Amino acid sequence: MAPLFAQVTVEDPWVRGTVPKQQATGAFMMLTAETDARLVAAESPVAGVVEIHEMAMENDVMKMREIPALDLPAGQTMELKPGGYHVMLMQLKEQMVGGTVVPITLIFEDSAGERFTQEIEARVTALGAAREGADKPMQHQHGHRH
Repeated sequence: MAPLFAQVTVEDPWVRGTVPKQQATGAFMMLTAETDARLVAAESPVAGVVEIHEMAMENDVMKMREIPALDLPAGQTMELKPGGYHVMLMQLKEQMVGGTVVPITLIFEDSAGERFTQEIEARVTALGAAREGADKPMQHQHGHRH
C-alpha cells in the first residue's frame, strides 16, 4: 500500500556556511508538492531552534520575519532562496563548514491537516564560494606573496 500522505520532492538543498561563533544561518532548497501541502516546521540536530522565515518589504525596508507555515500549492516548485523564503537554523551548536552535510527534518502538513516528515541532507556551501550553476563564475583565490 502506498502511503496516503502527500509527497514533497526536495531538490538542491544547501546551507550557507558560517564563521566560528556565528549563531544562525539559512537553509535553502526547492520544494515541489504533489498535492496541496504546507511546510510547517523543521528540525536539525545542529541547531537549537529552526524557524521558517520570509523576507518581506516593510516601509521600504527588507525585513526577515518568522512565518507559521509556507504554503506549497500542488505541482508548483517553491524555491527557498537567499532574499526569499528560507529555513533559519538558529542557536547553532557547531560551525557550518563548507563541504559537510547537515541533516534536516522537514515537517509538512497536507490539506487534511495530517503531518508527515521528510529527512533531507543539505550540503554546506562555504562562505564566498559560488554555487554550482550560480550566475557568477568561480573566483579562485591564489595566495601570491610578493
